[in-house]
Amino acid sequence: MSKWTAADIPDQTGRRYVITGANSGLGAETAKALAKAGATVTLACRNVNKAQPVAADIGPNATVAQLDLADLASVRTFAEKFDGADVLINNAGVMAIPFKRTADGFEMQMGTNHLGHFVLTALVLPKITDRVVTLSSSMHQIGRIDLDDLNWDKRKYRRWRAYGDSKMANLMFGKELAERLAASGSSTSSMVAHPGYAATELQGRSETIEDVFMKFGNKLFAQSAAGGALPTLYAATSPDTTNGGFYGPTEMFGSRGAPGPSGHSKLADDTAIRDELWRVSEKVTDTQFTV
Repeated sequence: MSKWTAADIPDQTGRRYVITGANSGLGAETAKALAKAGATVTLACRNVNKAQPVAADIGPNATVAQLDLADLASVRTFAEKFDGADVLINNAGVMAIPFKRTADGFEMQMGTNHLGHFVLTALVLPKITDRVVTLSSSMHQIGRIDLDDLNWDKRKYRRWRAYGDSKMANLMFGKELAERLAASGSSTSSMVAHPGYAATELQGRSETIEDVFMKFGNKLFAQSAAGGALPTLYAATSPDTTNGGFYGPTEMFGSRGAPGPSGHSKLADDTAIRDELWRVSEKVTDTQFTV
């Protein structure tokens, strides 16, 4: 397992995947690797024009669908047309951006990274036959989840803390979903993955001097997007994963290398906070999540 690579992906012929944000970076590399293994992949993206060349490069096993996670009307439209898949990969995200709000008034990072995926999963879960994989980040370690102020209405906005909060929410959601699926007797499972330090288009969007340093760091220290996609691919395809597992790189303090089980903040195991985050997420999105 310590040397697992994309070449170890089991034959995926006949299996269907939906990958959010697959027009670039981790999502695109995930789609390419899965299609190479025989899977049919749907690139569910906000920018379909950017996704089309990726799909064309993959070939007939790839299709593109419009999905804007920062607009719940778009999420619901996608879900209405959804006709099923083996695996849903909640990959799309934004990182450390200036303060913005989604179409529904949510803080953009929490709204896109967590709430959009929460609603998407709730709506399509009955048609997912195998597993859900949700992407978190090692930056979940700085997240704390302020349940009284998810949208930064009261606090002074801090872009990195907001990102960490959203990634902690991803991790909590994935683990809570796993427990609820198991309790219901469902054969569907839920895993969480993180890419370590991977060079993608997420970096360089803070509109601060940090962008210069992040781009410099990408060139010197980061692994490729293909390397960063390995934990997602492992979580999505390996028969050795467990429901509720958290997977990431196993080398250089979890920043790069072959995928495997990953450590995480103890806060993610706080079932009371996870349960309340679930309840608040249902309330603010007006979504009833049935597992």
